[in-house]
Amino acid sequence: MAGSRKVTVDEIEGGLIKLPERRYQPVRQIRRRVCYGLGILVAVMLLVMADRGGYKDNADGHMSWLDALYYATVTLSTTGYGDIVPVSPSARLVNAVLITPLRIAFVAILVGTAFEVLTKRYRDQRRRDRWRSTLQGHTVVIGYGTKGVNAIKQLRATGLTPDRIVVVDARQENVDEANRDGYAAVLGDATRDAVLRQASVPTADRVIIAANRDDTAVLATLSARQLNPTCLVAASVREAENEPLLLRSGADAVITSSAAAGRLLGVAAQSPLVGEVFADLLVHGDGLELTERPVRAEEIGKPPRDCPEPVVAVLRDGKALPYPQVSALAEGDRVVVVGSRPRSATAPETPLIAAASDQP
Repeated sequence: MAGSRKVTVDEIEGGLIKLPERRYQPVRQIRRRVCYGLGILVAVMLLVMADRGGYKDNADGHMSWLDALYYATVTLSTTGYGDIVPVSPSARLVNAVLITPLRIAFVAILVGTAFEVLTKRYRDQRRRDRWRSTLQGHTVVIGYGTKGVNAIKQLRATGLTPDRIVVVDARQENVDEANRDGYAAVLGDATRDAVLRQASVPTADRVIIAANRDDTAVLATLSARQLNPTCLVAASVREAENEPLLLRSGADAVITSSAAAGRLLGVAAQSPLVGEVFADLLVHGDGLELTERPVRAEEIGKPPRDCPEPVVAVLRDGKALPYPQVSALAEGDRVVVVGSRPRSATAPETPLIAAASDQP
């Protein structure tokens, strides 16, 4: 596996791109190579029989199909006993121009595994270069621990495809796990600009920072914002006191994981059923969920309480306003409502990213 190769310090500092491995079936590979070899053997037989008069068989002087098969076998295997030889100019030309390249191809197929090992690094580099050249408008997730994995699950539930997600993590095992899950990953320190450039942060639409240390989250936010001033940056911290620092560093949204978990625990301690409702709201699925949608034409000018779904907040001019502060909905507003999959399936809604757990 690609993950078993020892990674150098220079590769980690510069950010090592690791793409999901393409899985091949060994039996299919062997069967395909055998078919290629037989095809070359048949091609040489046909070339010899097409100009059978140009060959001399020292045994009986005549070329038969069996003689052609024999000649093709000893020629392609580079054995060359010399008992059948091309004597006419046309036969020698065919041997030089056509049969010799076929012989090389036949040998390459026989030692195809060795060729694959020799060329794998080159092919992997070409594949990484093509991947980076087409990467734009994607989502970068820094940290593939519990928070990062669940953030990706939430994004996947909204329709984001795996090829639009890039993971950045400093731990080899996390990068390997991301590859196994089907995501491209960059092995390196997310606080370094060179590593974030490998993940194409300058062309990303979103950066999710789910680091397991608050200082790492702050530095990664600063680096991501410097590389891409326009993308959305959502970050998580353990301690609430670090939230203002992250916001000043350029984060658009900050989730305080320990405080959120603590509040949920407090709610559950008072009423386990209410805690279950909160947990249902945080998980995208068939139950309750928070969704964001544009205001419909028939709702403009009306108070939020007249909406068919319960309104939690109104998004206006880049701010989230509690619905009691909004007397009437205006054109361009977006509302955050409590809905469910069956009721919200007909409206163009965007499920919100749930608060992550306190685990890395």
